[in-house]
Amino acid sequence: MEQYELLWDYQQADIAVDHFEREMKNNANRKELIKYRDFLLEQQGVLKKIESDADVMSDRLEALRDEMSRLKSNVEEMSTSFKKDPPADVESVSNQVQQMSKLISKITHYEAEITKIHKDADIRDKQQRETRVRAAKARAEFDRIKEIYDKEYKDASAQLAKLKARVEKEARKVDKSLLDRYQQIKLHSSPPLTKIRDGRCGGCNMQLPAADMNKVRTGATYIECENCGRIILVTNQE
Repeated sequence: MEQYELLWDYQQADIAVDHFEREMKNNANRKELIKYRDFLLEQQGVLKKIESDADVMSDRLEALRDEMSRLKSNVEEMSTSFKKDPPADVESVSNQVQQMSKLISKITHYEAEITKIHKDADIRDKQQRETRVRAAKARAEFDRIKEIYDKEYKDASAQLAKLKARVEKEARKVDKSLLDRYQQIKLHSSPPLTKIRDGRCGGCNMQLPAADMNKVRTGATYIECENCGRIILVTNQE
């Protein structure tokens, strides 16, 4: 029984570590830091998207200007040619007028697209400024909270180190094979050790079979729960 009693003491120390680590993880300032960190990453993504869109718009604007320049040159050439060498018949005149109209229509369409690009650029500039302002405020709050949390974390880490030292001390008292078994059970049932409560497993609360209760009555120091696999210690009170 001594080894299982020592294992029980080890479990108490182990539970204290697990509980303290959960408290550290659930620290309010830590959660706030994560929230602001995620927000800042999101704003960085927004800024990258704006910059990427701006590059695409800039390339498109340059292409449109080049194309408009080419089309205007074509219009001027056709106009000069029309004046110098007027068409001889009505059909030729009609063909040149149609060609001229198509060129002018394209120019008008590209001018409208350029105007829209400029408007979109203004919207993106405003969005970029607003995003930078939001990010700057979030960064300032992140830095403020981090300063507080860093101190909390330092103090908590020192306390956690003490708790882990106790776990290591208790572990040295227990056979390695029993510790290994403890860790295996902990993978699916935590805590791995429990006690009997009104004829039930203290871990899963299932009624223990009659055969197990007979073992208890005949002096067994421990039994194992058939349902959850926990080790059930038998005390003098059972």
